[in-house]
Amino acid sequence: MTDLPRNQHIIASGLIAAVGISIAYVSFTQEPAEAFTFPRLIASVFAVLAIWTFIKAVLGRTKVGNGISVTAMRNMLPGLIVAIVYVFWAAKGLGFYTATAIAFFILLSLYDPAPHTALKSWIKRIMITAGFMAVMYGLFALLLNVFTPREIFF
Repeated sequence: MTDLPRNQHIIASGLIAAVGISIAYVSFTQEPAEAFTFPRLIASVFAVLAIWTFIKAVLGRTKVGNGISVTAMRNMLPGLIVAIVYVFWAAKGLGFYTATAIAFFILLSLYDPAPHTALKSWIKRIMITAGFMAVMYGLFALLLNVFTPREIFF
């Protein structure tokens, strides 16, 4: 039982490394190539860092702390569910920008400590979501010229 934090770190970093490698593979096998320049760069860096972290975890050269408690996992679970729905269904089904706005707003509402009964806190959440989406649109559509999943809304 004393090895639990190290094992948690090895398993988590191994899963993330597998995701990183699979994303890099997908980004390098898609066409047209020029549409995937930015994703290839990000996926490659992500995969290299994830593999590096996994190797450090296996070799026992990481400072792992106490691991993730059941309470912390319970607190993270709603956000993980939103992220899974976003990645596997919403981004493609609703379009990147619509799904991102909805997911960001839900996450902000779940984890914002402001009271849910105050109108001012809801207005603040809407304004933060709108600002976040403006930055996302400016970054991806205007600055980087990246293709995003497009379906129902945009």
